[in-house]
Amino acid sequence: MTNAKCIYVVDDDDEIRSLLKTYLEKHQFTVLTADSGEAFLANFRAEQDVDLVILDIMLPGQDGFAVCRSLRTQSQVPVIMLTANSDEMDRIIGLEIGADDYLAKPFNPRELLARIKAILRRMEHTEVIEAAPVAHRFYRFAQFTLDTLSRELHFKDEKESLSGADYNLLMLFLTHPGAVLTRELIAENTRGRDSAPLDRFIDVHVSRLRQRLREDARQPQLIKTIRGQGYILTASVEAISDAR
Repeated sequence: MTNAKCIYVVDDDDEIRSLLKTYLEKHQFTVLTADSGEAFLANFRAEQDVDLVILDIMLPGQDGFAVCRSLRTQSQVPVIMLTANSDEMDRIIGLEIGADDYLAKPFNPRELLARIKAILRRMEHTEVIEAAPVAHRFYRFAQFTLDTLSRELHFKDEKESLSGADYNLLMLFLTHPGAVLTRELIAENTRGRDSAPLDRFIDVHVSRLRQRLREDARQPQLIKTIRGQGYILTASVEAISDAR
């Protein structure tokens, strides 16, 4: 990374904030910190140059879930959530409300660094693609249109901004319509690491995207599960340069 990336650490534990600030600055990141969700939201601005947020779930006042929901109303900046709870439900909820990854406490700073770099690489790759001349800006499928420039998903008269994780997963399906995408392929293209045997991230991620596509959770029609293999987008896809 040629330019220093800015990481915002939100955690009420002074020791963790200090440790992460020192460790990440040692690896050439600019680091901002906040000890509460309220302080973070008051200081964060969508237009400021923050590249990624590390957000603890157990915060005083607004917890990390509430902070992430508020953040998603103004920004699609990548979020890694930290949880001290061994209950997998915390991780699932975080992913469902728009977090890009999670990490359980206590954690190895090297693993956190690896996840940060993986997310930033994916973001940089997407930016390079978007900066280049785009032959097809829009993708039409079923009753939806995806604008790859604004990352907005249009449905009839409604439109919704997609987070980096949701956008990347949808693009993976749209560029491989009718093909079975394995869990390993999805993990590699959306997380930058292999899917662990009991890791429910992929299931949650696909479930979240299905919600964006107004799918019936019990009988999805657009993204179907192929038992023992993966997932498939059943709709035909039309790539066009003009939405008219």
